[in-house]
Amino acid sequence: MPEAREAGTREGAGRRDSAAPPRSAHGAGTRVPGPRNPAAASVSGGGSGGRDGYLDLLRALALVRVVAYHTFGWAWLTLLFPSIGIMFALAGSLVAHSLRRPAPSVLRGRLRRLLAPFWLFAAAVTASMLLHGWRPHSWLRMPLWILPLADPPGAAWAEQIIAPLWYIRTYLWLVLLSPWLLRAFRAAPRSCLAACGALVLLAQYDRLPLTEPALTPMVDLVTFAACWLLGFAHRDGLLDALRARTVVAAAALCLAAGGWFAYTHPTEEGIDLGEIPLAQALWSAGFVLLLLRFRPRRMRRAPGANAAVGLLNARAVTVYLWHEVALLASVPLIDLMWDVPFFEAHLPLDATWFQFLAVWPLIGAAVVLTGWSEDLAARRRPRLWPAGQGRHGGPAEAPSRAAPGGPVRSRSPLSPPRPPDRPA
Repeated sequence: MPEAREAGTREGAGRRDSAAPPRSAHGAGTRVPGPRNPAAASVSGGGSGGRDGYLDLLRALALVRVVAYHTFGWAWLTLLFPSIGIMFALAGSLVAHSLRRPAPSVLRGRLRRLLAPFWLFAAAVTASMLLHGWRPHSWLRMPLWILPLADPPGAAWAEQIIAPLWYIRTYLWLVLLSPWLLRAFRAAPRSCLAACGALVLLAQYDRLPLTEPALTPMVDLVTFAACWLLGFAHRDGLLDALRARTVVAAAALCLAAGGWFAYTHPTEEGIDLGEIPLAQALWSAGFVLLLLRFRPRRMRRAPGANAAVGLLNARAVTVYLWHEVALLASVPLIDLMWDVPFFEAHLPLDATWFQFLAVWPLIGAAVVLTGWSEDLAARRRPRLWPAGQGRHGGPAEAPSRAAPGGPVRSRSPLSPPRPPDRPA
């Protein structure tokens, strides 16, 4: 059955003659405006320049989890932290804020920030494939390397490299649909969320009235649409308008239903949400509800950690696009280290966790070589290493939740507004 997949394992990638099996990828970064007002900044823990340290941290953790999953192949990581649903929710909150401006200008800006680093990646990948003798079955599909509304063509050996583009495609469609989705959600939030649930249920049982190549993109879209809409709810303050116990109950119901369905529909790798659309949608929605409704009132400052979080947020698209290339490159790199007696004697070259450590310098090289495209897309001065400079803006500037008494829509709310002294 077609699925929104986060799959793939890497066994013995550091050993001689090891092969890197295909895998798909998850994760991306976005730029999100700051608090609506100073009160919101104090509530959300955002710093100067309108950044929200908590949501920046969530996005950074999601990216690290993506790399960890595709290094170790542990299916349970999709349960521990459903990074893709969380990232779609953060992106939905960002887009809802941006759409206070005219939709055409918002869409142009969002597409520019997404597609500029993608085009650099596409140029490198397609050039490499063509130089190695690959030719597409149909040149008519090559424009998908310019606007990835569907999966672009690629060589079999590059499957692992281009697999992450499913996320770019899904994100692109959600951005394009957001002006209409936001209008519908603000008119009838409960009906929109229910429609998402019904569509993903149809997708789980192959009942969507579509065939390939349209079916798989639609499955991915409906799997994460609810998380995107919950991002809308976060931005409009609807989650804050709900009682704490109501959110906990709704999240518990989603997690219980998603966990039960995943347990009763295991994959070959175990309970892997990336292979089970309905479980993925429910489990991710439960996490999103809890993480966006309940948050620390203060974020401790740790200079080293803050710099790493800032770097991952400022280069989120770059890290996402190139992490699979880095994983592939780590295999021959570690193989070369076996030829050095000192490394062979003193380093755990056959350990997967060593590969996980080795891949980050390679991702760092990709950040230095290609990350500047994210600055150009945002119309900023290019920087090679933007760690600690996140407050000046970036592709993942974080959304702050609406301040109490902010612009919560009164028409068809998720729940009637609660008193300001409700439990946090």
